[in-house]
Amino acid sequence: MIMKPTKETENQMPADLQKLIDAARLREFPASEREEQRRSFAYGNTKIENPRITRETVDRQAEILIAQNTVGR
Repeated sequence: MIMKPTKETENQMPADLQKLIDAARLREFPASEREEQRRSFAYGNTKIENPRITRETVDRQAEILIAQNTVGR
């Protein structure tokens, strides 16, 4: 059953959403989470174009890129 928003809830939802957005801005984003998010984004976008792409394909390529970027540092 879908409930129609009332004036009270219409005004409250943006404030609640703003609190969540503010909290997200202050939250630290560890490198491991950033890498996980990057891989998920890459998988989702490439899977649309090529159904043969797997998460393992993306992980393998990400490891290659990481290795290439750390050489010489």
